[in-house]
Amino acid sequence: MILAKTAFVLVRHGQTDANRDGRIAGRIEAQLTPAGRSAACALSDWIWPRNLVLFASPQHRAQDTARLGFPGRTPVVLEGLRERDWGAFEGRPVSELPPREQTPPAGEAWLDMLQRVAAAITAAQAQGAGGLPVLVAHSGVIRAARHLTGGTAHGPSPANSTPYLFTPSTDGWREIMPAKKDKTWIA
Repeated sequence: MILAKTAFVLVRHGQTDANRDGRIAGRIEAQLTPAGRSAACALSDWIWPRNLVLFASPQHRAQDTARLGFPGRTPVVLEGLRERDWGAFEGRPVSELPPREQTPPAGEAWLDMLQRVAAAITAAQAQGAGGLPVLVAHSGVIRAARHLTGGTAHGPSPANSTPYLFTPSTDGWREIMPAKKDKTWIA
């Protein structure tokens, strides 16, 4: 699972009712909260490169965030950007989440998710050639991208409505949280 050496941005969807309530949403169609909608709208205040190519998960929370954060742009939907299927753990408290490497009953294996996310990012990199691929997705997708770029999938959840720039460097990949007024998206 090797990604093309092309920069891309991942944005986690805005806060949902499941995030707010501490529940595992996975494939559940959680809805953006008013705070989540507001934060998604605030993405439009960022200085984005003109040549960005927008992609989104097929799940409503990511689609809504993409439309609110990037008005006037229609995201290309990539099935591989879906959140992980947590099977029997869907809807349960986040405190009950099993270890990431464990396959939940009736859920998706971590290695299967990594392959799916790698294929989606690779597709976005190819379709966004000449532009900066911006992918609106989920916490699990960002964790998978961290793993695929040599980082760790563990630790705190990525923040909602926050861009994470993944850029290749001479010694691998760097993950950067650009500033809101950042004019140097690709360093």
